[in-house]
Amino acid sequence: MIKKVLISAAGRGSRMLDLSKDKPKHLIEANGRPFLYYVLSNLQAAGFEEMIMVVGYKKEFMENFLKTYKNDFKITLVNQFDILGEDRYGTACPLECAKDLLKGESFLAIYGDNLYAVGDLKRFNIEDDYSYIAGLPHNHPENYGVLAVDKNGFLERVVEKPTHPIGNLINTGLYKFTPEVFKYLDKIDISPRGEYELTDVINLLASQGKVKALDLQDIWLDFGRPEDIKKVEDYLNSQPSK
Repeated sequence: MIKKVLISAAGRGSRMLDLSKDKPKHLIEANGRPFLYYVLSNLQAAGFEEMIMVVGYKKEFMENFLKTYKNDFKITLVNQFDILGEDRYGTACPLECAKDLLKGESFLAIYGDNLYAVGDLKRFNIEDDYSYIAGLPHNHPENYGVLAVDKNGFLERVVEKPTHPIGNLINTGLYKFTPEVFKYLDKIDISPRGEYELTDVINLLASQGKVKALDLQDIWLDFGRPEDIKKVEDYLNSQPSK
């Protein structure tokens, strides 16, 4: 079984406006607890025992969070800004920062501002020679990264905000990677957005027939904007009490 999970949580989250002015958006509260608490709780309930979290923006708040919940979660913090500086940015950077802690084994990778159901997290605990990417059908795929998938379920490529329809399966930011992913980190260039993109790494893997797509069967909640707080709270309130 896969035990390790990489959590990307270095950014501020500017779409949260003033709510993330004095702390990372992952620590904005929903139902009285930081959003990150629910992310970690679901990962733990799904059987992932060792969490590696890459932080950066106001890392001291993340450190305080871990002190508060030190008896609940086993987490290793990695400071992206110490390793790469504050000018190197992008979704591929956390992999670069945590490669020494993850090399030699498969692992799950998520963003700290995304919440997934325990059942879906368990389904991604797959010990084989392929990497996996989570997709979800969406009515407006043009606003997201879209997965082009062949008839056998293999990913052909991820296309960011396509101008021409290629399907309705969007990228939800949940991945299972084999150690092979690290071979492609130094093969990508900076993107037109000025970032090092994880999807560029995934597309290189996909070009070798090494990535499969797997649909989510439950929820995907993105905690990116102020209006998402109520959506998360409504979801939490709808769940059976434990």
